[in-house]
Amino acid sequence: MKRKLAALVMAGAMAFSLAACGGEEAADSTSASTSQSTADTSSASSADSSSADSASSSSASSADSSSADSTSTSSESTGEAEIRSTGPNGETAVNADTLSLTDEQKEEIRGMGLTAAISMHYGGNDWATAQIQGLTDTFEDLGIELLTTTDANFSAEQQVSDIENIMTLDPDILISIPVDATASADAYMRAAEAGITIVFMDNCPVGMTAGEDYVSVVSADNYGNGCIAAEILGETLGGEGDVGMVYYDADFFVSNQRDQGFKDTMAEKYPDINIVTEQGFTDENGCSEQGDAILTQYPNINGIYASWDIPMEGVLSSVRAAGMEGQIALTTIDLGNNIALEIANGTVAGLGAQMPYDQGVAEATLAAMSILGEECPSYVAVPAKRVDSENVLDAYEDVYHTEAPDWLVSAKNGEDVDASAIQ
Repeated sequence: MKRKLAALVMAGAMAFSLAACGGEEAADSTSASTSQSTADTSSASSADSSSADSASSSSASSADSSSADSTSTSSESTGEAEIRSTGPNGETAVNADTLSLTDEQKEEIRGMGLTAAISMHYGGNDWATAQIQGLTDTFEDLGIELLTTTDANFSAEQQVSDIENIMTLDPDILISIPVDATASADAYMRAAEAGITIVFMDNCPVGMTAGEDYVSVVSADNYGNGCIAAEILGETLGGEGDVGMVYYDADFFVSNQRDQGFKDTMAEKYPDINIVTEQGFTDENGCSEQGDAILTQYPNINGIYASWDIPMEGVLSSVRAAGMEGQIALTTIDLGNNIALEIANGTVAGLGAQMPYDQGVAEATLAAMSILGEECPSYVAVPAKRVDSENVLDAYEDVYHTEAPDWLVSAKNGEDVDASAIQ
C-alpha cells in the first residue's frame, strides 16, 4: 500500500492506543459465506431509511453463518457491548468502540498528504448519508482529502465503472460497499494491486484476503439488531401470539444475519410466539404487497417484522389501509426518519438500529491505521442499539450525531405530526 514502507519506519517509534488491533482473529477461519449487505445497508429513498446497510454487498453467505454462537471480543468483564454477529467469512468481531488513534498518529497522518475516495452501492437513504458523513468528518479531522464519492444505484456494472474512474484519480484510500461481491471482485482486486488501501463496509468481494488485499470489513451488529427486534416484538405481545416476517429474499449478508437473529431469538426466548408466515421481497418499495398478503391470509395476526425500515413502511401502509393501525405490533431494523416518527407516534413498537456514522468513523480510522503500518482486525462491528418510544430522541442523536429534529420532538411530546413534516 502506498507510503506504507515509509510509514512503517516512522510508526515504529510511536505508541498506538488500539485495544482492538493485533493478535489472531477468527477472521482467518474461512467459512463459505459471502453476501451482500445493505439493500439494507440499502435503499431507496432519502429520508426514509438507514437501511439496508441496511443490506449491502451481495454474496453467498447463509444467515446461519452469522449465528449467535460466535460471540465477539466484547464481554461483561471489559464493559464492552456484546457483538453477536460474525464477519462475511466467519470472523469474530472486534468492537469498533475499541479503535483509536493517538494525537501523535493523527499528526503524522495529517502530514502525509493522503487522498481518499468512497464508492457506495447506493447513496440515497439515511443510512448511506450518515455513513458518508462519518467518513467525511473523520477524513477532514485527519487532513485526508476526499476526492470523490460515487453512487452505483445498485448496479454492479456501474460500480465497476466507478472503481475504474476512481483509480484514475490515484487515491491512497478507498472505502466501499460492494453491490455484488462476485461481479465487482476483479475491479476491487485491480485497485488493491495498484496499491490503494481498501476498507469495506459490510462485506468483502469474493477471493480477496484481509491483511493482503484489503484492511478490514466494518459492519453493524446485524445479528444483534435482529435479536433486539425480536425482543421488542416478544415483549409487546406478552410472549404469545402469531407473527409474520417480511424478509429480503436474496443472499444479502447483513439482512440474512438480522433475519436469522430475529428467528433464533423468537424460538429461544418466546416459544409461545409462532412465526406463521414468511413473505419474501426483492423490491423494498413494494412491500405493501407482502403486507396485504399477510393480512389476507392471517387477519388475526398479532405482529409483523420487516428486515429494515423501508419494507416496514410498505407493511404499515397495508396495516393502515386495513384499519388495523395500533392493533398489530410492528418491529424492524434501522432508524430511518419515517420509522423514527412512527415510533414516536406509537405505531411501530421499536427496532434495532445500526450506527452508520460510527461505522464511517471506524472505516476511516482503520485506513489510517493500516497506512501507519499497524496490524488491524479483519472484521469490526459497531454494537446494536435498541430503540423504542422511551429513548427514540436520544437514539436519534446517537445514530446520526445530530440533535433530534423538531418534528420528532413534537411527535414524542404527543403532538399530531405526520410524514410531511420530515425534511
